[in-house]
Amino acid sequence: MTVRILVFAGSARHESLNKRLARAGAAALQAAGAEVSLIDLADFEMPLYHGDLEASQGAPEAALGLSALLAGQDGLLLASPENNASVSALMKNTLDWLSRIEGGKAFAGKVAALSAASPGALGGLRGLNHLRDILHTLGVMTLPQSLALGSAHTAFGEDGQLLDARQQSRLDSLAANLVRQARLQQAA
Repeated sequence: MTVRILVFAGSARHESLNKRLARAGAAALQAAGAEVSLIDLADFEMPLYHGDLEASQGAPEAALGLSALLAGQDGLLLASPENNASVSALMKNTLDWLSRIEGGKAFAGKVAALSAASPGALGGLRGLNHLRDILHTLGVMTLPQSLALGSAHTAFGEDGQLLDARQQSRLDSLAANLVRQARLQQAA
């Protein structure tokens, strides 16, 4: 059974640490046997969610396209920057728009793995709790383990892999667990 996983970072910055983590996560997922769709949210520009805008114009084309892509996936690997001990505005806005399309139907039956990268010591850990709560509200099962990568500005090698073998092993394990859980969700 092919497992399809959508991977993205909640950052629009070109060289975001979380985009680097998303790329490393995508590679780990491929090694674990998943078919990966790695996207950049900068390619899915959406205005700030506003109910009046939705009522007058409907969901933006980018949100509709992303929702269709998500609907064809079995799971998600998210790399979420931490902004003020929570998720980034881009991550929240993306999830808000997706939740408005057909009542968030694209989230049904999905399983997610959460990760974060930060130059700080906690690695974005505090924001992952908020992201977990948001996803649970949307009906997404999240893996209990996550990866918060501290000192991320020095964590990646030229090949995009994590320099610390222990951290790379944690990422590989997270990816393998996501693939395994997505397979179980498919069979249910």
